[in-house]
Amino acid sequence: MTTENNLSENEEKNPNEVSQETSENPTSPDMTQHEEEADHVEEHDEVEISLADALKEMEKIINTPNAGENFKKFSQLKDKASHYIHDEVEDKKHEYTDAGNAPETFSYEHPSQARFSALVNIFREKHDDFQKGQEEEQKKNLDHRQSIIERLKNLYTSSEPGINLFKSIREIKEDWSKAGQVAKSEFKILNNNYFHHLNQFYQMLDLNKEFLEQEYSHNLEKREHIIARAKELENEPVIQKALNELQYLHKLWKEEAEPVAEEFREKTWEEFKEISNKIHERKSELSASIEKEQNVNFEKKNQIIADIKKLSEPSETPNHTYWQNAIRKVEDLRTEFLKTGSVPRKLSNQNWNDFKTTLRGFNTTKNNYYKSLKGSQQTNLEEKLKLIETAKDNMNNEEWDIAVPLFKKLQEDWKKIGHVPKSMTNKIWDEFRDACNAFFNNYREKSNTSTDNWKENYKNKKILLDELKTVTDEEGSIEKIEQIKTSWNNIGKVPRDKISINSEFNKTLREKLKINKINELELKEEGLSENQLTDKARKIKNQISDLEAEIVKLENNLSFFNKPSRENPLLKDTYNTIDEKKAHLETLKQNLHNIITGD
Repeated sequence: MTTENNLSENEEKNPNEVSQETSENPTSPDMTQHEEEADHVEEHDEVEISLADALKEMEKIINTPNAGENFKKFSQLKDKASHYIHDEVEDKKHEYTDAGNAPETFSYEHPSQARFSALVNIFREKHDDFQKGQEEEQKKNLDHRQSIIERLKNLYTSSEPGINLFKSIREIKEDWSKAGQVAKSEFKILNNNYFHHLNQFYQMLDLNKEFLEQEYSHNLEKREHIIARAKELENEPVIQKALNELQYLHKLWKEEAEPVAEEFREKTWEEFKEISNKIHERKSELSASIEKEQNVNFEKKNQIIADIKKLSEPSETPNHTYWQNAIRKVEDLRTEFLKTGSVPRKLSNQNWNDFKTTLRGFNTTKNNYYKSLKGSQQTNLEEKLKLIETAKDNMNNEEWDIAVPLFKKLQEDWKKIGHVPKSMTNKIWDEFRDACNAFFNNYREKSNTSTDNWKENYKNKKILLDELKTVTDEEGSIEKIEQIKTSWNNIGKVPRDKISINSEFNKTLREKLKINKINELELKEEGLSENQLTDKARKIKNQISDLEAEIVKLENNLSFFNKPSRENPLLKDTYNTIDEKKAHLETLKQNLHNIITGD
């Protein structure tokens, strides 16, 4: 028996093409082709993610024990994050120059730039540490592999009588397959040395036919198991899973099923190769599926681009409300675009550029609207200042038939006038409200005494109090409470000895609100005097301040946990509490806005 006959068909084909993944013998052209095709299919599995998600994934990687070994994945995420930051900075520059500013005076620090740079620097340090560790590990592995070669050499040069060669060679081959990686510059020589001594061992086996037959039989049995499993993969419905496992079976074939008797060598290899080719023919199914999915994604992304473009070109003259709604919709569309999967590679760059161009077009149109709005806001401010002047001139006027309709008209005109510069909103409202309050307080003080039927008022309030006491927590109760409260506000004073009915009403009201789980400040009520509105606004401001402080405290508490998450059972109630308080906060802010604007 010759040396060549002791090698497998794979070893005969190309003894110089060696990879670190192959621990025993070189890779055949057929096997290499199958593995490369499987890797090529996996390359299509690309998913677009947002900048926030990319940074989150980068942070997750650097917090893993062996962060440095994830160089490829981290680099992909780094490139995506860098791309997003660059695009967003370009958007800001575009807006800046659109406003008529010189490009060379542009300066902008992206909010995520500092975090991005920190993550990159931390990973670079961890990768350097990983590389040093790899070098040390590879040196140990080199010494270990050299010791395995010495054991193999001793096995055929100085074996003592009675040694179980079958068991010894199996242990050596298993140790070699499990030995870690070494430096690429060392591996080729090391691997050739190993196979040289393995070849010498098989030559020695020519003198021991019984052992050789055991070795052949053992390896043939492994080949048959591998072929049987490969046949099952022909019917595997998930082609990617079949390709991945087939790649693993080829690795087993190379490392654990060599050699076999000559009469089975080509026969088993041809059978295994034929099955492998059939499975790889199914790769077209996966490619077709990927292509179909990518085309669907392409249509979705084009539709998103069209939707954004449509929002940029309203059919009617847009107002502030339109643009605020449009901004929210565009942000949702942008998120949906980024979450949608990959598109055909040849269309990817153009699709992305169309998306960015359309976004910039939307922002330019929106910004132009608000630039033009600044002029109209100044006009609105001048009109409201005229109303304030008229209100101040007439706040002591006691010609009720003329003054009361005048002030009602002033309030109606105030509501009709549009927005003013934000810096002036509160100031002019306070001036206008104070003038109106002064007039109406004087009016009520001098007119209520002669016109209110106090006893009748008490009787009406008693009816409302009794009606309030019957309210439960059934559907429609909140609306009923609001109606009762509005009616109560519209009733005048009661006799002094009956004034306790107000306290009783307020106490009952709080009980009913508690049953229906609603805050008094969230009630929609009408008929409030200017003083009552002012008092309610003050209470809402105080509660807003308290709620904001509570939310900040709860969020600070979460920061003491390492990687706080809603999925953590210990934190679930805290997150729910924060959500409830934020919802309550938004309601109070809206109520305060309605009071200030007079809606």
